[in-house]
Amino acid sequence: MLEKPKHYDMLTDFVTGNEVPNIGAEENRQMVERFLVETKGYSKDDIEVDAELKFTIGGEEVRSNVDLAVRVQGRRFMVLRCVPGSLVSRQRETLAAARLLDVYQIPFSVVTDGKDAELLDTITGKVLDQGMGAIPSKEEAIQRMKEIRLQPFPQDRLEREKIIFRSYDEMNINVQRKLKGREQRAESREQRA
Repeated sequence: MLEKPKHYDMLTDFVTGNEVPNIGAEENRQMVERFLVETKGYSKDDIEVDAELKFTIGGEEVRSNVDLAVRVQGRRFMVLRCVPGSLVSRQRETLAAARLLDVYQIPFSVVTDGKDAELLDTITGKVLDQGMGAIPSKEEAIQRMKEIRLQPFPQDRLEREKIIFRSYDEMNINVQRKLKGREQRAESREQRA
């Protein structure tokens, strides 16, 4: 017997304008997107929603998404993980994402629930500041990017970092990703028919 898909309330994503299921921390992400644009001065074009993260580990391709990645002057400056609960419990996962998403370590990582935030230095993993005010404005980001030397993650620690990210990611119940996968499989069947 086929399982009937669940109905999810839908929201319009503030940045992309796309309809997204209101599940998990989606409402938190929408608050953060608005905050980045309306308070911190970023444009919607500066913000990547569901930035695709792909890598291979042990011959297996891992595909996931990073909630938000913010660019300044064409380079990724910070990643944000929007969570529905404890910020501390998502620090390590967010750091791993910032270390794997690009060819260099994205300088700053943020874990937020939309009301509180922790700003982390991606290189050291240390919490630099707390609170929504800790998230750098676009003006601050531009200035900081002038002072930062972008560097790749050390090759000798890369496999370990991939394992860490994959372990956290597999524990997450990512209904939205499952829904996307289901839609892609349905589209593929339609194209073959």
